[in-house]
Amino acid sequence: MDEKILNQLSIELGKRLKQRKLSVTCAESCTGGWIAKVITDIAGSSAYFNRSFVTYSNDAKHEMLGVSPESLARFGAVSEQVVKEMAAGALIAAKADVSVAVSGIAGPDGGSEEKPTGTVWFGFAFHVDEDIQTVTYRQHFSGDRDIVRLQAVIFSLKTLLEEIIKN
Repeated sequence: MDEKILNQLSIELGKRLKQRKLSVTCAESCTGGWIAKVITDIAGSSAYFNRSFVTYSNDAKHEMLGVSPESLARFGAVSEQVVKEMAAGALIAAKADVSVAVSGIAGPDGGSEEKPTGTVWFGFAFHVDEDIQTVTYRQHFSGDRDIVRLQAVIFSLKTLLEEIIKN
């Protein structure tokens, strides 16, 4: 059932991206490339998808996406500030029109009182004229590691679809 939902969302996303002549990229941490995988599961996705970034470590977030070490130290990898920087950095590095960034605590370990397991931050970036506009969301998902990651992928695809309509 989950694969069917992912496939339907990916097909619809591809249609909308092609209609709008937009390209998409991903900057993924806790989802480990799963968003890029489901986007590229669709035949013809090379028309709107060129590359993505799996930046699991803080070093990767800094080196590949330009996330500042200060943001990582001050706010932590699972934060609004970091996903904003990840989304903008991916947009620039991939020369894409739209990006999604995801950083979270999928579990079973790593959670805290402030950021419990299941906490996931999302950043979406778009070119608006000469500027980059970002939108962020914080979600808390229940379930084991796989379920948290699956919910993050589904949320990413659904929100990409909604944000493309708005922008």
